[in-house]
Amino acid sequence: MKALPIGIQSFERLRENNYLYVDKTEKILDLITKGERYFLSRPRRFGKSLTLSTLEAMFKGQYNLFKGLKAEQWVIEQSKNPATVLRFDISVCETENMNLFKQSLSEMLSRIARRFNINLYSQTVTGMFADLIEEIYNLHGRIVILIDEYDKPILDNIGNLEQVEQFRSTLSSFYAVLKSCDDYLRFIMITGISKFTKVGVFSALNNLEDISMDEQFSDIVGYTQQELEYFFNDRIRSVAEKMKITGEDIIMRLKNYYDGFSFDGTVRLYNPFSILQFFKKEEFNNYWYESGSPSFIVEWMKDHQIGEPEEYRHKTVQKDFTTSQEIERADPSSFLFQSGYLTIEKKQEQLFTLDYPNREVLDSISSMYLKLVYKIEGYASLGNEIWKALREGNISDVVKLYNTALAGIPYDDYFKNKNEFWYRSMFVMLLRGAGIIAYNEPHTSKGRADVVIHFENDIRNRKKLVIILEFKFAKKSSEVEKMKLKGEIQIRENEYGKNYET
Repeated sequence: MKALPIGIQSFERLRENNYLYVDKTEKILDLITKGERYFLSRPRRFGKSLTLSTLEAMFKGQYNLFKGLKAEQWVIEQSKNPATVLRFDISVCETENMNLFKQSLSEMLSRIARRFNINLYSQTVTGMFADLIEEIYNLHGRIVILIDEYDKPILDNIGNLEQVEQFRSTLSSFYAVLKSCDDYLRFIMITGISKFTKVGVFSALNNLEDISMDEQFSDIVGYTQQELEYFFNDRIRSVAEKMKITGEDIIMRLKNYYDGFSFDGTVRLYNPFSILQFFKKEEFNNYWYESGSPSFIVEWMKDHQIGEPEEYRHKTVQKDFTTSQEIERADPSSFLFQSGYLTIEKKQEQLFTLDYPNREVLDSISSMYLKLVYKIEGYASLGNEIWKALREGNISDVVKLYNTALAGIPYDDYFKNKNEFWYRSMFVMLLRGAGIIAYNEPHTSKGRADVVIHFENDIRNRKKLVIILEFKFAKKSSEVEKMKLKGEIQIRENEYGKNYET
């Protein structure tokens, strides 16, 4: 089996060292042949940088890297007249303040100029960028421009609105150079996490085609089901043998954990980072969130009231919900979608329905909420202890452990949200934050159970323990026993457990 390309964003390195590559070159070739000016937004660790690296190798005509790939013949023809490619990775620039950012951007431009043995006469980064493009065009003809992580300076400062506006103004002037130098450019591709708005960074650069939610290019990054089963077939069999289950069982669990990302409401995708980590470690785990939450997500969550995680399940929004505002002022639904925590469950007319894409993300948002909003220390171990007590049928210990978690929540947060829905959501979050399968209000033919918890300790024999809980809010201690009995009756009469009988 070929080595897994974990952490490798260079197409050249990946191919020269014979790493596994999920062939996206046919889709990238469609991009090249059907247009010239593109923008793509995707969450972190989704393959944006590798896509730009592949584009660079294609335009340069490095045909030796494309043997056996879908775009091989096109690259062979391109090698007869290779393009000059300028690739900018904005994520490597200093973003602590504006002076450091301009200095690092200036150094980046100067390094490229030295590589081409040309002089830059302007003193500003905008002028230097224009000089660079014009001088290289005069020497080599029309240029390909690839820009990665265009919005990194804004996202790194998302908690400081004054500084965000400064960065936005500087970036707007910088990227506007591409419009003024349009005649010198053959192809442009810009990527980032956040989508641009008509009054933002790209207000002057209005000739970009935004393919972020275009069905034709929805799978240009990420793995489809077909790609997963074809390119990872040997590894699926290997893991299945190790776990002593079937390949079909592995695929089913992979779908549950890591599938479900959709940027058009039709095509479903796996996060490449999580899939590669799974096949490296050969165990189901939360890899995407554990790799480190970007600081911009943490800062944004601290400064915004995002509501309970369950409020975003099956939520309906307008189709333009990602472009109505800049990301630092965006509605939580837009922010969570662009950062990868929500996805498009389905589309209809001018509406999208949003949801969490998979178990990994659902566990991640619960962990983030417990840590950042309710500041519960040791939530993972608490969740595990609750899980053990539930499995043993020790309800009194469950209540004690849950009260321990509630006791750690700040007074103001605790009392302003005191209702049945809040208690139920907090309980489910504690379990999910510990990586436990818990569902909030799953539908049945006769209603919705409050909480359903799955125990899967023996998947080989397919034996499952399922616990169903009904939450009731008692305003007085004298009502507790009455509410307990009411909950038990509701579970039995509505047959909440019927779907789980074997």
